[in-house]
Amino acid sequence: MPNFTRPQPPVFERVEEERLYRKQRLAAAFRLFGRFGFSEGIAGHITARDPEFTDHFWVNPLGKYFGHIRVSDLLLVDREGEVVKGDAPVNRAAFAIHSQVHEARPDIVAAAHAHSLHGKSWSSLGRLLDPLTQDACAFYQDHVLFNDYKGVVLDTSEGRRIAETLGDKKAVILRNHGFLTVGQTVDEAAFWYISFERSAQAQLLAEAAGKPLPIDHETAAFTHGQVGTHSGGWFSFQPIYDRIVREEPDLLE
Repeated sequence: MPNFTRPQPPVFERVEEERLYRKQRLAAAFRLFGRFGFSEGIAGHITARDPEFTDHFWVNPLGKYFGHIRVSDLLLVDREGEVVKGDAPVNRAAFAIHSQVHEARPDIVAAAHAHSLHGKSWSSLGRLLDPLTQDACAFYQDHVLFNDYKGVVLDTSEGRRIAETLGDKKAVILRNHGFLTVGQTVDEAAFWYISFERSAQAQLLAEAAGKPLPIDHETAAFTHGQVGTHSGGWFSFQPIYDRIVREEPDLLE
């Protein structure tokens, strides 16, 4: 019988190795977000929990273009919002949102948020995504709507409400704002964001062309179990990680 075993996320013996792995994946995720056009001025942030200081997270410096970020540019921020490693300011909204998401979800390592075009467009509709495609089924009954836009998130109380709305799901649509995804690895959180954005784009295109036919509940739920797993999200990121490292190896510096 054929062997269809696929790779799984690595397990590390030394915290230093795990920290480097997370930072390399984080820098690569920013490069990919830049490559895919997800940047919008100074908006957007991806965070990775530190494996040793678990109430700290690594994040991009405020005002640095996603496509230029290297491992050495990443900032380590503590639970009070202070930069403890790095010499650049942190995005206040990044701290307000991500600190609360990481605190509410000890099971996750990473969270990703950006002001990408189709995410912004879809968020203005105040709707969940429908299971129109196999890829969209990864989010079937696994994403929620934060239906209360109050402006730029600058206070942790707002971040806490977002985290409460997210609950145990992998993604949240922030109405009139954009998307946020989470994962047990940086790889997973980044891939879910990319796939969520593309699923929104696909639905916008389908609805503009006609009346799309959704996948029925039973099939969508079954397909979610096939394509929406933690390891599946991690593995789906590996080809694009390899691509960006080959094309832009300076990100590892």
